[in-house]
Amino acid sequence: MEPRSKSFYVLSVFFALFVLFLYGPTVTIGILSFQGPQGGLTFPMNGVSTYWFQDLFREQAVGDIWGAFRRSFGLGLMVMVTTVVVSVMSGLAFRKRFAGSGVLFYLAITSLVIPSILISLGVGLIFNQLGLRVHWATSGFGAQLTWTLPFGLLIMFAVFNRFDKSFEEAARDQGATAWQTLAHVVLPIIAPSLIGVALFGFTLSYDEFARTLLTAGSYNTLPLEIFGMTTNVTTPVIYALGTLTTVFSFLVIGVFLLTVWIMGKRRQRFGSDAGKGV
Repeated sequence: MEPRSKSFYVLSVFFALFVLFLYGPTVTIGILSFQGPQGGLTFPMNGVSTYWFQDLFREQAVGDIWGAFRRSFGLGLMVMVTTVVVSVMSGLAFRKRFAGSGVLFYLAITSLVIPSILISLGVGLIFNQLGLRVHWATSGFGAQLTWTLPFGLLIMFAVFNRFDKSFEEAARDQGATAWQTLAHVVLPIIAPSLIGVALFGFTLSYDEFARTLLTAGSYNTLPLEIFGMTTNVTTPVIYALGTLTTVFSFLVIGVFLLTVWIMGKRRQRFGSDAGKGV
């Protein structure tokens, strides 16, 4: 066997094992969630039905599943919008060097290497010391921003490093103000990247556990609620919840990707029309 073929074979096996390790547990949970009413948490399956999905919509005695979902969804939207706005503003600010920019940049991304549980503990302690209420919409919101903002900043810095400033110069030559240039030139060009930042912000917030553990207060987000269920729920209803949560996550990703695709098609059409002089 040639060295190149051997390397390809090894990489193929490694990739197959990686995919199996990544998606195997999710597929297993999905299969087990379709057990019959007498089903348990392990194989072999005891019947096939949608009983446990229906059980999710009955009155639950094990927790506040739908309340936790609403909180996670609302918190995800808050984090998403804040991450996009602050990332764009920071990307614009860092286009020019200023005193302390390097220090500020490293301070902004340092939270990526700090253990998440320490961030959660620190934010919770600060709120307690200041006499502020620990709540998912305040302390939880701030703790999650320490996770999503660095990713948004890194993406925006990369985008603006490659941005062609001649587009802005052309707009100003045509009499556009700074705000008009930003709204009608810069933002439409970087829109796909903004959608990527939004996707990062929402998904990272929606499934964040460690940074929310000590900052959510008395009301759980969905990851905390699921973790609590693992200690007292002994039926496949928890698998049904996991399956629905996974499907919802993929739907969110699909909506974002579809939006990017539609925007790309529109840009191609507008570019084609402009080329024809329409």
